[in-house]
Amino acid sequence: MSSDTHKVCIVIPAHNEETRIGSTLERYISFFNALPKSLSYQIFVSINATTDDTEAVVQQMAKQDKHITYNVFKQGGKGFAIIEGCKHALKSDFSLIGFVDADGATPPEAFYALIQEIGKYDGTIASRWLSGSIIKTRQSTLRRITSRGFNFIVRSLFLMPYRDTQCGAKLFKRRIIEAILPRIGLTRWAFDVDLLYQVRKAGFKIREIPTIWDDKKQTKLNLIKAPFEMFTGVLRLRLLNSPFNFIIRAYDTLPEMLKVHHRL
Repeated sequence: MSSDTHKVCIVIPAHNEETRIGSTLERYISFFNALPKSLSYQIFVSINATTDDTEAVVQQMAKQDKHITYNVFKQGGKGFAIIEGCKHALKSDFSLIGFVDADGATPPEAFYALIQEIGKYDGTIASRWLSGSIIKTRQSTLRRITSRGFNFIVRSLFLMPYRDTQCGAKLFKRRIIEAILPRIGLTRWAFDVDLLYQVRKAGFKIREIPTIWDDKKQTKLNLIKAPFEMFTGVLRLRLLNSPFNFIIRAYDTLPEMLKVHHRL
């Protein structure tokens, strides 16, 4: 199937993104509206647990362009927001369902490349660490160490070949979302890993492609807390998908006062 015959839903999870979501949406609708009209698309903004004016910004953008739609959820978390966005997409006849971060780090042309390259594959994911990727703004040394270290742990624990599981741009054919969505949990840092692990476990074929990426200075990542949360998140996921899942079940029954601050 060629890229111009797809009907695509792009899910954007948004938590307190009033300063960035407007420009991201403007760039995406400007780019996609200029493509051949046979490419049908929708952008679904999954607004979650916001305390700022994200909803007002998105509401105004939705009035200006019919391709933008949204919903507001009291519960927060990237995984939750993406799952709800995928549920929304499954209510319509979208052939491709994907997601991208609200900060605009992945430009629309890079997301469009996922559509162009999907071909016979079941999904395409953007990678910052493949040869040919264009990194417009270099990450700090600490962020690079954290990112590469996390990827090493993921590849070691799950035996997955992907160089970059955490890049925010991913796209899948509808049948993958239908098959995998019920199996995915809500672990904060392990959501992408869980998704890709379930996809591989089910026998689907994913292609990792080089991307264009621009690190945003307004990142909300806490480089002190994040590494520990990332490690415990993937450790929990690994244990849940092993004969030792009784460890997690036993841990979850403990009183809150006996658990570590960052929940396994």
